[in-house]
This record gives sequence, structure tokens and C-alpha cells, in this order.
Amino acid sequence: MFGCLVAGRLVQTEAVQVASDKFVFDLPDYEHVNHVAVFMLGTVPFPAGSGGAVYFSVPDCGGPVWQLLGFITNEKPSAIFRVSRLKAGEVRGSHPFGSSSSSSSSVAQVGVSVEALDQLAQQTPVSGSAASTEDSFLQFAQKTLDSLFNFAASFAVTQAQMTPNPSETFIPSSCVLKWYQNFQRRMSQNPNFWKT
Repeated sequence: MFGCLVAGRLVQTEAVQVASDKFVFDLPDYEHVNHVAVFMLGTVPFPAGSGGAVYFSVPDCGGPVWQLLGFITNEKPSAIFRVSRLKAGEVRGSHPFGSSSSSSSSVAQVGVSVEALDQLAQQTPVSGSAASTEDSFLQFAQKTLDSLFNFAASFAVTQAQMTPNPSETFIPSSCVLKWYQNFQRRMSQNPNFWKT
């Protein structure tokens, strides 16, 4: 019914059924996992009015730590979740998956719980579990632009405050601002414009 995929690993399609409506995948060596994709195989749909809440369990000496990542439904049959930021002990929730069947401290679990759609809509996923929709290059470029502009603006002085120095070249802050705005506009239109 479900599949689980971690980049660089084989697809898992054999979930362990721990209850009539609960399924679990083991993720060995979870410390090196950044994102997890959970999806329906397309062979068996959810019952009408139901979907699957997706949980992540990190091994913890105090018992399993189940954290809600999000959900999948017949209308949204797959989802990618960021799990690299989720650590043991940060969020403890009660969840009916019970104790972890894995005895190893380096094996995390992904659980899918079949629940009513109205229940799914009322649940709040743990913060930071949604996969980033922005390209990391775009994030880097935006941070670079902001840093340069803020750095240059920190040296801004009025014309009255300027002291003559023949070895210094001054650039009006309006020029830096105009460049900043043009670069942002070009990045939003075509993030690969700089390659041509």
C-alpha cells in the first residue's frame, strides 16, 4: 500500500503492519538521512474519507519519540519530509504506534497511520519537517545579496559627513540599491540567468 524512499537507498515497499491501520518502515543509519519520501504504491487506495498521517520516530533511551511530519491522501499520494532537523528528545508525543520494534539505537522509523481526513486536517506537523521548496542556490544567492547590501549600507554616510580622501573611491548607495533590485528581479525571472 505504501512506499518509503531515502536518497541513495533502495525503495522500501514492505512496511511492517503493527496494527490494522498502522504501518512502519525501518530507517537504519538514520543520522545520515536528510529527507524521506513517503508515497502510495497505487495498488490499494485509502478507504473513502481517510488518509495517512506520516510520523517519524527517533530512537531515544526513554522510549520512542513519534513526531508528526504530515500526511498523504488519495488526492495527494506522496510527500517529501525533512527529517535531518528532528532529534531525539526535542518533541515527545503520544502516538499509538507504541514502542519501537527496533533494538538498534541507529534505526529510526517512519510510520503511516490511517486516519479520518477531518482528524488529519486538525493535526499540526512538527516544525521544520516540510521539505524546502526553494532551491538551495536561490537561498544562497538571496543571502549573499542581503549580506552585501547590508554590509555596504553599514558604511553609508551623508555627503556632509564625508571627509576628502584621494585614495578612496565612493559609490552612491543608490547604485548599490539599484543593482540589488535588478539582481533580485533577474533571479526571480530566471534563476539560471548568470550561466549565460
